[in-house]
Amino acid sequence: MHRNRPWGPRLKPFTTASALALLLAGCAVGPEYQTPDIELPESWPAHITLEQQARDDWHRWWQRFEDPALNRLVERASEDNLELAIQLARIREARAQLGFADAERFPTVGYQAEANRERTPGAALPIDVQPVQELLTSTNNVQELLTSTNNQYSLAASLEYEIDLWGRLANQRAAAMAALQESLFARDAAELGVIGDVVTTYVSLKSAEAQQALMEETLAAYQETYRLQALRFEHGDISELELRQAEAEWRNLQAELPSLKQQVETLRGALGTLVGMSPDELLTTLDTGTSRLDDLAQPVGIPAMMPSAMLQRRPDIRSAEAALIAATAQIGVAEANRLPSLNLSSFLGTAAASTSDLFSDVARTWGVGASVMGPLFDFGRSQSGVESAEALAEQAEAQYRLTVLTAFNEVRDALYSYDFSKRRLAAIDEQLEAVARTRELAVLMYDQGQVSQLERLDAERNLLSARLAQADARREQLAATATLFKALGGGWQETPVY
Repeated sequence: MHRNRPWGPRLKPFTTASALALLLAGCAVGPEYQTPDIELPESWPAHITLEQQARDDWHRWWQRFEDPALNRLVERASEDNLELAIQLARIREARAQLGFADAERFPTVGYQAEANRERTPGAALPIDVQPVQELLTSTNNVQELLTSTNNQYSLAASLEYEIDLWGRLANQRAAAMAALQESLFARDAAELGVIGDVVTTYVSLKSAEAQQALMEETLAAYQETYRLQALRFEHGDISELELRQAEAEWRNLQAELPSLKQQVETLRGALGTLVGMSPDELLTTLDTGTSRLDDLAQPVGIPAMMPSAMLQRRPDIRSAEAALIAATAQIGVAEANRLPSLNLSSFLGTAAASTSDLFSDVARTWGVGASVMGPLFDFGRSQSGVESAEALAEQAEAQYRLTVLTAFNEVRDALYSYDFSKRRLAAIDEQLEAVARTRELAVLMYDQGQVSQLERLDAERNLLSARLAQADARREQLAATATLFKALGGGWQETPVY
């Protein structure tokens, strides 16, 4: 412990330097960040009402569809999606850069230990050996006598510190902190996008599966109709034309089914990729759940919020703003690089020719120093650095404004899609009731011989089209709801963990 005592009085210059740094904090250069002034609407379009419901659980908005299979897929995507894995690695990189910037603001303490053994030849000594040689016998050589071998041992600790006169290190840390926030918000935005893609792809898959089931059910009915018509034709009850009409409808539907099955498999593969399934799972045991389209609940309320609140909710907007903060801080770094820097240094150690003397008082060595460095003539390098930082900040501000504009346009489109999809589904439901009744009448009247088979088949075809349209409208409504949640910033934890 006694070895640390000599450092006590020698830390006073650095304590004084720290106080001086605080006094000079007002000398920091560079602009202060100000949030860009953007004219925002006071409210959302009047034709849509955002209801105040379940705000506490809004960040888990996908659970409002009440589908356990969907919940499992979303949870797996949050853990295994490769895009999110890339974002996590970027967060670790940004956190390491922040650690580096933090460390730059503190002194650097180092050490050095050396052990040397050196032979000094007498021939290298700048002395006149002739007079000495005459006093010695001819068998002695003065240069050999002057040759020596010496040991040198040293042990020292050093301390270096840069006084942040112009706020360069503070701005550098602020930029690193903002960069970390940017990466955190970017990860949130990526997760929100991935979850939105999982939900919409899942809904599209369930819609395609529902349409496939309808097609197979109708195909079976058409096949049975053809079989009965073939029997009637054999008994001479119908003409060959009616038989071939029934066969044509059956074969036509049979030809459409493979493309629908292909669509189902394509969507299943896309969903498997989104949730991070392995190649083996994609090719062998791809599991996307057994839920049906009708199992998904339609959320009845969208949480209310003001347009200005979206600037805080949308992680992509927060990420763009963090990038602007970092770019603004970098201007201060560039401006500080044009000014002189003050560096203090000291060392304390021991040096001796013998290890036994290494820690004695006579072997102790120390030193303190200060240096001022700065550019004198750099032919515009420093000025170009400032101009480059300012240009990057202008780009970041433009990107921020573009991100805000894009976000509000996405909300606008999502609101209209949410509204129109509900209207379309309601209209198709009414249409389906009318078409189903028409088909019932057509079958009844055909059996009574009041209409032709062509009219009956036309009614069957219209019913299938209406049922397929209903499944597609249902998909559209669910997807529009998911898109609206995503556009309003749902699914994002507002308080990131650093």
